[in-house]
Amino acid sequence: MTERNWLKSYPAGVPADIDPSHYPSLVALMDEAFKKYADRVAYSFMGKDISYAETDSLSSALAAYFQSLGLAKGDRVAIMMPNIPQYPVAVAAILRAGFVVVNVNPLYTPRELEHQLKDSGAKAIVIIENFATTLQACIASTPVKHVVLCAMGDQLGLLKGALVNMVVRNVKKMVPEYSLPGAVRFNEAIAQGSRATFKPAVIQPIDIALLQYTGGTTGVSKGAVLLHRNIIANALQAEAWYAPVINEVKPGEQITSVCALPLYHIFAFTVNMMLSMRTGGKTILIPNPRDLPAVLKELSRHTFHSFPAVNTLFNGLANHPDFDKVNWKNLKVSVGGGMAVQGAVAKLWLDKTGCPICEGYGLSETSPIASCNPVTAHDYTGTIGVPVPSTYMKLLDDEGNEVIAQGQPGEIAIKGPQVMAGYWQRPDETAKVMTADGYFKTGDIGIIDERGYFKIVDRKKDMVLVSGFNVYPNEVEDVVAQMPGVLECAVVGVPDEKTGEAVKLVIVKKNPDLSVEQVKEFCRANLTGYKQPRVIEFRTDLPKTPVGKILRRELREKK
Repeated sequence: MTERNWLKSYPAGVPADIDPSHYPSLVALMDEAFKKYADRVAYSFMGKDISYAETDSLSSALAAYFQSLGLAKGDRVAIMMPNIPQYPVAVAAILRAGFVVVNVNPLYTPRELEHQLKDSGAKAIVIIENFATTLQACIASTPVKHVVLCAMGDQLGLLKGALVNMVVRNVKKMVPEYSLPGAVRFNEAIAQGSRATFKPAVIQPIDIALLQYTGGTTGVSKGAVLLHRNIIANALQAEAWYAPVINEVKPGEQITSVCALPLYHIFAFTVNMMLSMRTGGKTILIPNPRDLPAVLKELSRHTFHSFPAVNTLFNGLANHPDFDKVNWKNLKVSVGGGMAVQGAVAKLWLDKTGCPICEGYGLSETSPIASCNPVTAHDYTGTIGVPVPSTYMKLLDDEGNEVIAQGQPGEIAIKGPQVMAGYWQRPDETAKVMTADGYFKTGDIGIIDERGYFKIVDRKKDMVLVSGFNVYPNEVEDVVAQMPGVLECAVVGVPDEKTGEAVKLVIVKKNPDLSVEQVKEFCRANLTGYKQPRVIEFRTDLPKTPVGKILRRELREKK
């Protein structure tokens, strides 16, 4: 597939390749943004705007503070926060000082946090006080020596900040008691840093920018080593891919993106934060995407053009009664990632916003975007689109040979400037996923059509084997999601005496009167015999990661 036959499917104006050497480092990209767009709004949070100039001065002060602690170039600093302004400030500070960002899921348990801090060797952490009790439970077993504590209202000004912090702590009781002796408050760290001297680090394209831990849905959580050049490449790839519709934004109107995905997730990190810095855009920070009324209330205050999200968020918003209180008319690009976008959700979103969901595909190991549907297309393709500029993808069989036959499934393998350097301190794990010619093996099974579009038929481990027939959960889920009365659904394989495995379907109802018999009848009409669910279960919700991916593993474990 090295001839890249998919290039013929590119929209006009999208280049075949980007130049990953355009910036020597992410710091150069950020410095350019701080100077060029100093007066523009960089982040909007709870009604407060923070400019590029403010982000510049805050991050250089925090960088100086970190350097004053005696941290050396290449040391790891963890960030454990939701989408609040301190997050991008901390990222800029850590990178500018020559350190490595370790993104941490704030909902981790003490066991998960301890693993990540020990594995990464993080010497410092920037954490919101809401989760300080988690850190307290494990910090003694980790290399962390320095703690910077943030509060929700730190950057909202004296009066509003104090009020927000009081509500979070005393009214909503969102800050459990903790004890972290020696921890320094974020605003105090900024004050100390502004009295110190920031020494800009010399950073090369091949220096490590961040350790991005894989979700742990595939076993033990491993740190994908992402270099400065990896993230730069992916931001430029996203910019080139979105250009055909983003170029339609009125002259003089600041490109604005909704950041509802958590910044610790690589999709938001690259596509919201770094791409926005590259284009001088404004980012609307959404601290809790599960609070749909609050999300819609915040969006009703803004004009916005770009909305990266996962299927579950698009679905939840489109079905919410407050949806029409938001002006969606300026939305130019809705990018779906993280999990498969379902046809029923894509149709509903297009009907309600006029902007199609453009499904993309990527992994922590690919910074993350590897492929995407053209942003100019309105039809739901049910595919992950075509590889983005400078990216090569192919399908491999179990022996590692390329699958040439069209429509024949194989493991998707990816090569490009956005592919990680390997797993942190795990040469054995790296060797399992990297081929001799530099392709990363994803563990996802796909097929390719004559236009060069790739379609995922599922993850290797999620496939259900019914009497020797392969059943791919994504296919069954996509069919059931189109049934009136179904809000969400998920499919897993369960042991069966007769067939080895059987298909189990779990549904969250939109219509309370929906019955098992109705579902069976719909499945009989739309799925061949062995694909039909033998077990149907109704639940009030589905187990999900904080990003919104459905945890099939938990559905298997629960009886």
